Amino acid sequence: MALVNPHGGGSLRPLLLEGQALKVELARAQSLPKVKVSSREAGDIIMLGIGGFTPLEGFMTHTDWQGVCDGMKMANGLFWPIPITLSTDEVIADGIKTGSDIALVDGASGEILATMKVTEKFKIDKAHECATVFKTTDIEHPGVKMVMEQGDINLAGPIKVLSQGDFPEKYGDLFMSPKETRAKFEAMGWSRVAAFQTRNPMHRSHEYLAKIAIETCDGVLIHSLLGNLKPGDIPADVRSEAISTLAEHYFVKNTVLQAGYPLDMRYAGPREALLHALFRQNYGCSDLIVGRDHAGVGSYYGPFDAHHIFDQIPKGSLETQPLKIDWTFWCYKCGGMASARTCPHGEADRLLLSGTKLRKMLSEGGDVPAEFSRPEVLEVLRAYYASLAEDEKVEVKLSGHSAR
Repeated sequence: MALVNPHGGGSLRPLLLEGQALKVELARAQSLPKVKVSSREAGDIIMLGIGGFTPLEGFMTHTDWQGVCDGMKMANGLFWPIPITLSTDEVIADGIKTGSDIALVDGASGEILATMKVTEKFKIDKAHECATVFKTTDIEHPGVKMVMEQGDINLAGPIKVLSQGDFPEKYGDLFMSPKETRAKFEAMGWSRVAAFQTRNPMHRSHEYLAKIAIETCDGVLIHSLLGNLKPGDIPADVRSEAISTLAEHYFVKNTVLQAGYPLDMRYAGPREALLHALFRQNYGCSDLIVGRDHAGVGSYYGPFDAHHIFDQIPKGSLETQPLKIDWTFWCYKCGGMASARTCPHGEADRLLLSGTKLRKMLSEGGDVPAEFSRPEVLEVLRAYYASLAEDEKVEVKLSGHSAR
């Protein structure tokens, strides 16, 4: 069997220039008007560059934005669940003519990441995007806050990507493009591959989910988010070390591939679960593990809203399908990991696991039950927390489903 097709049914469409074309465009970019981009937009640019957002050619138009918000469909009919947009303020936008070229500059590093032909300038109803994509306009929601604080003018148009930022240098072999993961899968003889999305180190529940997938798939791609997280989250290099340690000691050899991708979390819950499936299709994954409160935050979404949304989209929208798994926990009566579908016992017999709970216990120097995390993983994580200065420590609060 072959790997799933890239989204849209064609071939991968990485927008990153190489060789002489890159050299020429970099030189041209120096003389173009510069527009700074946010961390989220920089991640989107790099994702476009490596082909993770195939078949997009750049940032969305107003018609695309409206269609994605209201019906998860672009003007050309392509299924897409979350707007991929670029914003700036009115003063900067006033100096940019439609049809002109600009250079997109990382707001943090000052590096030119891409050039763009501006085909359209438009305003959006930010509250409408938040209400449709995040299902809330509460400014305390980190995704809503991100949208409401962005510039008032959106710029649309195709881009040429000139850099992958500092991801290759910072993360080395962990940072992989869709072309590279597909080549790895084919070299290992994998055709059915499950993606496991994570922004946390893997505790026993995560391990259980991955092993369920391995029972029916050729292997699992443990795919870590390398972009920005919330304060108090564990850095990607520490997560990677913890995951490698877990795989080495508790997984059969050649059933796990670990990689990372360059996006920031949007915390859009069900809609983000769809985006995760979409770009995992580009990475070559046939399945996406969808557990409790996938890509959620706080109590904005029901624990299984991300399961239900896959049943609500038109058939054929995605080749990558959800591997839906119920609430998982350690059951003392069963004597091991179980789910609500397999365990007949009550809450008093269950230890509910979450990444937030694990971070809270570790940050406070408390004991972590053996049923919660493997000792080899805890050793890596305790070393990280012990290395933090007092002013680097962040109080971890339990809320929503993580508090149960």
